[in-house]
Amino acid sequence: MKFIETAKIYGHLISFLATQNRYNLSYHPGAIDRNRFITAAEAAKQIPDGSTVISVGMGGHARCSILFRAIRNSYLKDKTPKNLTWMTVSAQGGRGKAPGTVEEVAVSGLIKEYISGHVETAHKQLEMGANKEIEIHILPQGEITQILHNQSEGNTTSLSEIGIGTFLDPDLGGNTAATPHSTKSYVKKNGDLLEYSLPKIDVALFNAPYADSEGNIYFKNASAITEIREAALAANYNGGKVIATVSKIIEKDETSISLSSKHVTHIVVNPANEQTASIKQKKYWPMFTEGAKECMEKSIAKMNTINKITSYTPKRGPVENVLARMAASLFVKVAQKGNLVNLGIGLPEEVGRLVYEGGLFDDFTFSSETGVYGGLPASGLFFGGAINPQKMYSSAWIFNHYKTSLDITVLGTLQVDSKGNVNVSKRGEGVKNYVGPGGFMNIADSAKTIIFIGSWMAKAEFKLKDGKLTLIKKGIPKFVDEVLEVTFNAKAALKRGKTVYYVTTVGIFKLTEKGPELIQVMPGIDVKKDILEASTAKIQISENLELVPESITTGNGYKLAWD
Repeated sequence: MKFIETAKIYGHLISFLATQNRYNLSYHPGAIDRNRFITAAEAAKQIPDGSTVISVGMGGHARCSILFRAIRNSYLKDKTPKNLTWMTVSAQGGRGKAPGTVEEVAVSGLIKEYISGHVETAHKQLEMGANKEIEIHILPQGEITQILHNQSEGNTTSLSEIGIGTFLDPDLGGNTAATPHSTKSYVKKNGDLLEYSLPKIDVALFNAPYADSEGNIYFKNASAITEIREAALAANYNGGKVIATVSKIIEKDETSISLSSKHVTHIVVNPANEQTASIKQKKYWPMFTEGAKECMEKSIAKMNTINKITSYTPKRGPVENVLARMAASLFVKVAQKGNLVNLGIGLPEEVGRLVYEGGLFDDFTFSSETGVYGGLPASGLFFGGAINPQKMYSSAWIFNHYKTSLDITVLGTLQVDSKGNVNVSKRGEGVKNYVGPGGFMNIADSAKTIIFIGSWMAKAEFKLKDGKLTLIKKGIPKFVDEVLEVTFNAKAALKRGKTVYYVTTVGIFKLTEKGPELIQVMPGIDVKKDILEASTAKIQISENLELVPESITTGNGYKLAWD
């Protein structure tokens, strides 16, 4: 990237950091319907005590930042609204650092319960849960979006096979509670299926790009839609309120209306609203919008520069680069042209990068659980979006589409056990170590082929020299006899005919009836010492064990190509 472009991005971030904690809660656009268009401070007063509130969005996409701050300030000043049950579909926290996230409402007395698919970034909610100030409940993202859809038709439950044989299965002592002191669970057995439920949505909050003077909402130039429509219609059916925040008022365009004014109770205009993390809607980046045709190389460089400056995407070393090449080569080997693909956050993003750099990007359709469809999956700070996406659907739509159409997924792991079960939802003991499954369970359940990718050990030291890998210092095994929590049930996956791989620092494993079987090993790795004796998991060794090719271990002559 040219110096001048890099300088612009630094300026962009400096401006963002200087203003990210400023909110004009009293701003009103002026001569316009005063009943529908209200200030953020007034919006906070519209939320009844004891109600169930859902805030829409994922990560940096469509954050309701000004509403979070207004609700917080209202409670601190006037003790209202209070005792709220707060719901999100996915991650909306700032890891205890960033302002303008759902952590703004993590105040004792303001919320009494937090329900989400992913809680790792909501540090303040986790702290409240650990202190027994609130209950925290976890549901798969796909089930939350399905229930939102169902609530718009008068049904507060969802019947599903998702979660059977996992930490959510009541037959195995499972439930939705992440806090030991919780008094309820939102899942129960119903025949051969699990029945998930959620409280009725009383208030839906969302951030959309624009509204017209009549109150119609426009998604044009958004980076993701997520579950805006489902949340609004659920609140409508329940006789609740829908409060939107938009960046500005535009001229009415009947052909472009995304959500009719009849579904929206109040609108807060905030000129400082974001399109996505750090990017103001008024200066939106076209590369993240539906149907964009921006220069891919320039867009990638722009995205990568921000991720590098903010350190949101970790710097990958030689060993991790080999890991990524292993996974990308396996991906191309088992995938087919035209496949619909989902990539998880972290190391799976590296697979997308290599597929693009290898010239095979156009042979696949990539997608995200946000509903973003097509284009190159955005990484790091912008995960959930895409560069030049073809279409934008809702989260509920994409999860339902995945059930019949998702061909292959690449997902990260925390632990793998002797049976091949995977844990991604719990880092350790205690509420503060809880992560949640996010969209993982629905995605893994839908995909025909699953490639898990993760390091062999945590905090281990490896040395890569001349294409050979040496384990210098052992760390904490990630392949264990029994995972802390089953988020993916291997036996159920095999029963349904899925093909499952585990790509690790030391080699590639394939799921068999006996558990993970090592089918490729890194040159330099001693199978007995570095794998069998370094892990508490029971691991099978293939009779046809192969070495990872030199092109992968060194990168020399590495090329992705169809057979």
